Amino acid sequence: MRIRATATAAATAVVASGALILSATAVPAAQAATAGPGTLDPGAPGPVVSEALVNGGKDIVLGTTAPRTVTVSVTASHPSGIETGWLMLWHGKDQEEGLEAVLLPNEDAATCRAASATTSTCSLTITVDPRADLYKNSLAGTWHVLAGARAKDGSLTSSDFFTTARVQRLSKLTVDAAPEPVRKGGTITVTGKLSRANWEDHKYHGYTGQAVKLQFRKKTSSTYTTIKTIKTNSTGNLKTTV
Repeated sequence: MRIRATATAAATAVVASGALILSATAVPAAQAATAGPGTLDPGAPGPVVSEALVNGGKDIVLGTTAPRTVTVSVTASHPSGIETGWLMLWHGKDQEEGLEAVLLPNEDAATCRAASATTSTCSLTITVDPRADLYKNSLAGTWHVLAGARAKDGSLTSSDFFTTARVQRLSKLTVDAAPEPVRKGGTITVTGKLSRANWEDHKYHGYTGQAVKLQFRKKTSSTYTTIKTIKTNSTGNLKTTV
């Protein structure tokens, strides 16, 4: 017999010990959009950015202390070819009224690979440190992505609001079932706690009011079936009997 608990909160997946497993869903980053052309010479169109990809389209999920480095890329095209591209993440209303936080690339210049004579994908990395970059919990959620490119003829394209990406607080679930070993047809009590990273005090606190599904899989099966859904209490704890 295999039993697992699945939290439906927007968080990353964390595997607990034993036969009880947490797998939590994550909200995908928004799809890339096409930026409008911008140029140095009004008579010459700038490169067209077709895609800005952050962390492979997945959320950037951070705990309380460990930094995380992700890959970002810009794909652009122009008749003269692409010289370079750039990308950064920022949180706030707009560039003129002030930014709450900015995540800049580690490299001074992108590494560009040409797919053709006119189109290239330029890659960079961004390291996010929860202690240095994420100073308040309200920074969790949607970030704006600034993306741009420069063609080999010198023309430019850049958009402050090209697309969006999500930065999330890591959630963890600890669970246990008793008594063990479990007897066929017997009753077990499942207890545990769902907690979430707090970027303000760098600790984990109970994640309250979140739905957790208790699932069962027969030894001969590869499919889990939900047998009960419960919610965490005011301290993030959960307890149920099945």
